[in-house]
Amino acid sequence: MRIAESSALVTGGASGLGAATARRLVEAGGYVALADLNQEAGKAMAAQLGDRAIFVQTDVSDAESVARAISTAVERHGRLHIAVNCAGIAIAERILGKEGPHDLQRFNKVLYVNLVGSFNVLMLAAEQMTGNTPNPDGERGVIVMTASIAAFDGQIGQIAYAASKAGVVGMTLPAARELARHGIRVATIAPGIFDTSMLAGLPEAARESLGQQVPFPPRLGNPDEYAALAQHIIDNVMINGETIRLDGAIRMAPK
Repeated sequence: MRIAESSALVTGGASGLGAATARRLVEAGGYVALADLNQEAGKAMAAQLGDRAIFVQTDVSDAESVARAISTAVERHGRLHIAVNCAGIAIAERILGKEGPHDLQRFNKVLYVNLVGSFNVLMLAAEQMTGNTPNPDGERGVIVMTASIAAFDGQIGQIAYAASKAGVVGMTLPAARELARHGIRVATIAPGIFDTSMLAGLPEAARESLGQQVPFPPRLGNPDEYAALAQHIIDNVMINGETIRLDGAIRMAPK
């Protein structure tokens, strides 16, 4: 998929992995719709990226909200060729904690945002992409989803997060197989410990300690390194149906 002059939807695009990805796509000549709940940060990021970017306030877990975001992107940029889903939330809660069992509503919320939200974006973006004119490879669109190494190495207290991200991994191959006949590729990135807003509240010493757990390079991942892989997935037509770990060879301990 040629990024130049293509139109992309990036969820979670106001900060972190999504913002870095949006920046790369714009720098490569693409047009981007930033879909995020955070209106202030989203508008600020769109302003930074210039006239090739717009912000659309979006709740990925709501079908109508995502449909509006896609419609807005199409109205502004003509078509939708690329979707990168970086929106997500995380909580820390044990199955059996000191104050009782895991709160089921909080468990459901994590699954609804991370897993159902990813499917919602996948489904509605794919529907829009089927109307695209195929390129010389027969390709109409590319969808990149975000899982986590927690899908494979979930730690104690990550039961909801790990389950939601494992679900994203599980969707990747069947989605790629089904959408192949439409010329739409699907791939997933499973990041390790990255320097995003999820870690922003930690003391610097704690952040450094986390980074030192990574075999190489012994540091937190940079959001632009995620964005670079997302860009390569979009560029490389043979990457399809795969989940790629981006983690510096770390394997998480139980806690």
